[in-house]
Amino acid sequence: MVLLWIKFAVCVAIIAIAGNRVAKYGDVIAVETGLGRVWIGVVLLAVVTSLPELFTGISAVALVEAPDLAIGDLFGSNAVNLLIIALLDIAYRGSPLLGVASRGLRLTAWLSMVLVVFAAACIFISIHFSNLGIGWIGIYTPIIILLFLFMIGMIFNYERHHPSATVEVKLGDESLSLHRTYLYFAVAALFVIGAGIWLAFIGGEIVEITGWEESLVGTLFIAFTTSLPEIVVSFSALRSGAIDLSIGNIIGSNLFNMAIIGIVDLFYWEGPVLAAVSGDHIFTALIVLVMTGVFIAGLTLQPQRKTPLGISWYALALMGVFIVGTYVNFW
Repeated sequence: MVLLWIKFAVCVAIIAIAGNRVAKYGDVIAVETGLGRVWIGVVLLAVVTSLPELFTGISAVALVEAPDLAIGDLFGSNAVNLLIIALLDIAYRGSPLLGVASRGLRLTAWLSMVLVVFAAACIFISIHFSNLGIGWIGIYTPIIILLFLFMIGMIFNYERHHPSATVEVKLGDESLSLHRTYLYFAVAALFVIGAGIWLAFIGGEIVEITGWEESLVGTLFIAFTTSLPEIVVSFSALRSGAIDLSIGNIIGSNLFNMAIIGIVDLFYWEGPVLAAVSGDHIFTALIVLVMTGVFIAGLTLQPQRKTPLGISWYALALMGVFIVGTYVNFW
């Protein structure tokens, strides 16, 4: 048991160090290429930090035959990611975090809600009416993947025509070419991906010892562990002053997590994956939708002052919805 927690601590340390470098090199790429921090955060960083969810999901259905663990991790990670925004707001001194963020992030948030609603509706239909199968895969799988690719194109076009203001952030005292920055980013990203995947397996070992229920484990414990790369990278970006990069990583990860459902379905040989899961995930999806709505409201209103508690109203709302939703769902 002691060795298990030592492995956990080592894994967290690797993610913390490598995640810091991913955020800084990602910010340099955003500034130097002109792609913008929203685009880099929503796509590049989001994909890197969400790969643990991808490999955890594939492993859960292909090796363990635990579809509830896979789908619970994806919906649960989305809720945890939105909770991270509340924590970022607490860490951001002065004005509310969303008061200085790009409103362009609303598009990604709305698109993520579309995929969450679609996935939840497919679970409901699969459980109560039809498994929506075409062979062993669900009819929703190609739809989810195509929707995701279409949405990424929408985000790219929006960012190209509505670029967010950027302030160049120097990477310490280093003077690096863009080519070398790409290389260093890739190396740091590999460490984050590798450690994130390792972290998911360590989480599985802890689950075995505790004997917790599969749906609870997927939605809470595994979701928290696989979201650790998002936490580290987003806080590192925030410390560098790259706010859009920090938030874009979170919202982009939520979009990518829903696309992972389509990939996971391809590896579940027993039939369409959403027909084999608990209806409890629909409630988790509802929590994610409410929390995303709170985020969009905060970004639209862009408050300029925090509450006397030193935290913005939307951060309090995000934490409240997460806590109440988790309590209702599992207790």
